[in-house]
Amino acid sequence: MRPLACLVALTVTSLAAAPPQTFRAGVSLVRVPVVVTGRDGAFVRGLAKDDFQVLEDGRPQPVQLFQAGGESSAGEDSALHVGLLLDISGSMVGDLAQAATAAVRFVNALEEAVDVTLVDFDDQVRVARFQPAQYERLFERIRSRKAGGNTALYDAIAMYLQSEVGQDGQKVLLLYTDGGDSTSALGYGQLLRMLKTHDVLVYSIGYLNRMNRMGQAQMQLSEMARQTGGDAFFPEDVRDLNAIYAKILDELGSRYTLGYLPPNPVEDGKWRKIEVKLTRPELQKSKVRARLGYFAGTR
Repeated sequence: MRPLACLVALTVTSLAAAPPQTFRAGVSLVRVPVVVTGRDGAFVRGLAKDDFQVLEDGRPQPVQLFQAGGESSAGEDSALHVGLLLDISGSMVGDLAQAATAAVRFVNALEEAVDVTLVDFDDQVRVARFQPAQYERLFERIRSRKAGGNTALYDAIAMYLQSEVGQDGQKVLLLYTDGGDSTSALGYGQLLRMLKTHDVLVYSIGYLNRMNRMGQAQMQLSEMARQTGGDAFFPEDVRDLNAIYAKILDELGSRYTLGYLPPNPVEDGKWRKIEVKLTRPELQKSKVRARLGYFAGTR
């Protein structure tokens, strides 16, 4: 990636030609963001490392990394990198200003992140990364976008994933769109596999009310979030965005991050299933949400 002050310009042609990068199981910790909620739906906070058991392919794994909420720990391994994916296609003409304002408010309230990567997309995809000292430039960039063109949603997500390759730490992607993909070079199946090879937590926000057939788009946005351990939101009104971003902020502050060394170092491209359980009997009725697994190594 170019220096932080520069825009990363990637074309759809280059995306189609380049093989997706993958999560290297034999090299890095497997990071598993976990959200725990009680029967009332409230976040369960204050849990400790011993309250969790992590299984890969049914076998318990020693937890090497434990982090609760936004607590800081030494080293880049715990740093939080946030991606903001903003749809600026033609159908966003009436809603882009409110969507941009909600995104700016979210970043202003986000104290934990060491940087924010903005991905805005229509027919083309533009990627730029900003550190906290550069947030005013980030906000100016968000507010200056103009709506037009088609929706290269899959390509935009893929380019974000490529931009994060080699970065240590935790990665969270918030994507906002008002419709399904219409022009990407990448297919949905290819994109889903990419998501399953990267340790990125996805929150999907789909304002789909103007779509004639919203079922497929809603299914895809939900599946992307589910596979990574995130969540999907489908507001009835663009004015609901502030409340949705506030909920995501609350969840990020309530999450736990578990990390373990993969027991099988062979990068054979096979699926490794992850399961997270709670160990205390009084927690058994709580709900655990985490990534479902990952593909090990290159194809």
